[in-house]
Amino acid sequence: MHRGRIHSIDTFGTVDGPGIRFVLFLQGCALQCRYCHNPDSWDPHVGSVRSVDEIVAEIAPYIEYYKRSGGGITVTGGEPTLQAPFVTELFRACKARWDLHTALDTSGFCDPVHAEALLGVTDLVLLDLKLFGRNGHIGLTGQPNDRILAFAQYLSQRGSRMWIRRVLVPGLTDGEVDLRNTGAFIRQLDGVDRIEVLPFHNMGAYKWKQLGIPYSLQGTAAPGPEQIERAHRLIGPVKLLRTE
Repeated sequence: MHRGRIHSIDTFGTVDGPGIRFVLFLQGCALQCRYCHNPDSWDPHVGSVRSVDEIVAEIAPYIEYYKRSGGGITVTGGEPTLQAPFVTELFRACKARWDLHTALDTSGFCDPVHAEALLGVTDLVLLDLKLFGRNGHIGLTGQPNDRILAFAQYLSQRGSRMWIRRVLVPGLTDGEVDLRNTGAFIRQLDGVDRIEVLPFHNMGAYKWKQLGIPYSLQGTAAPGPEQIERAHRLIGPVKLLRTE
């Protein structure tokens, strides 16, 4: 039985997939996004070590809420594909016991071969397309986005269901050209059910201070409704195959 390194648990999540969800945050991430609200999840060597059975026992008391709301379990991070064997076993257990809806919240910075077994038991992929421009992506996350764009295309080819997400940071991820290019890329994909533009917030800034990491977005304001609407407009219409 695989064991995973856990950052934290939310038993009543409502923003990471449909319905009410059990949200499991894992340790470890290869990206270091400048707006990350959980920089304490980057280190893959810390966190509590838990078995699949232990996590299933955590889910059990709330299962009726998840099932009745059309919810399920979402595994996020950090980056959950770094612990793909553990998440695969957990999703299989949730399917076998409750036929529970499964969602994977990922940056897509992953070798598809490494994630194939996991994708086979994943009902929905929440895929972050942080920036389309390669150089901008390096400046934002410390890594290029070639693997991420290739992962999105792989999901499209294999028929995975996707919600595409963009965190909107004023002055950083809201450029007109990048948003238009992001939309053009998304329109090449099959299986996209929803586009989510998520407003940046700095509620995790205190964690950067605690960890002694300089926080470059201090003083950056959250985008307002008009800025969110503008981003949706610039991304443009996409081929939504199904609505929730």
